[in-house]
Amino acid sequence: MELATYPLNQRRDAWAWRLVATGASFVLFGVGGLLLRVVVLPLLACLPGDAPTRRRRARAAISRAFHLHVQFMYRTRVLDFAIDGAERLGRPGQLVVANHPSLIDVVFLAAQIRDANCVVKQGLFDNPCTRGPVRTAQYIGNDGSMDMLERAADVLREGQCLIVFPEGTRTAPGQPPRFHRGAAAIALRGARTVTPVFITVDPPTLTKGRPWHHIPPCRFRVRLHVGADIDPAPFNTDAALPIASRRLNDHLHQLFHRELAAT
Repeated sequence: MELATYPLNQRRDAWAWRLVATGASFVLFGVGGLLLRVVVLPLLACLPGDAPTRRRRARAAISRAFHLHVQFMYRTRVLDFAIDGAERLGRPGQLVVANHPSLIDVVFLAAQIRDANCVVKQGLFDNPCTRGPVRTAQYIGNDGSMDMLERAADVLREGQCLIVFPEGTRTAPGQPPRFHRGAAAIALRGARTVTPVFITVDPPTLTKGRPWHHIPPCRFRVRLHVGADIDPAPFNTDAALPIASRRLNDHLHQLFHRELAAT
């Protein structure tokens, strides 16, 4: 599914309108999650097919819902966006690794991949607006356990595409991303390839600890750039897994620092 690439509009838009449209976007997200849970996903589950087929349908429905949500935010002038290289996402056994500057990063990424698994915050499994979709899509809760790492590696070995945010939470405003080693450990256990996605949000908004109504003075711009694939195998050839994980994590950390500093 390709959302890219709309030209970025530099015009300043009315603050009051964007505040209303931002609030409407949050309401729409919650309502959409509930509709998926009580209407769309139960109807899809009634269609014939085995468990993997039903799971793919659920993920496709979520991806489409995210696509429509991005379109709503774009059409109401909440944001502009550009996405480069989306056609290289969604391959079997692909681990998609991204930085996490804003609340809506996963919305943009999952909208690009029709059948994506995702490591998500554990609290989403208890939220009434999100627990239906994340459970039906069989997303993986980030509880920090070794079992979580193995489950994530298993889905990659099965040929699923998996989205991971190695920071585990949104980047602190004004700070470079700081990656935990979990993503690298998952990659070395099961990924065929690792694909970095560099995300920038300018001016910063929807950051950690910032209320939704603290909107920037102009329409913000989201950019996603899909980087070159990384083969995890060379990091795993002559070292124990903990050392290999540290090497790959250091490589990813330096890569993201370099690429994000250049934007």
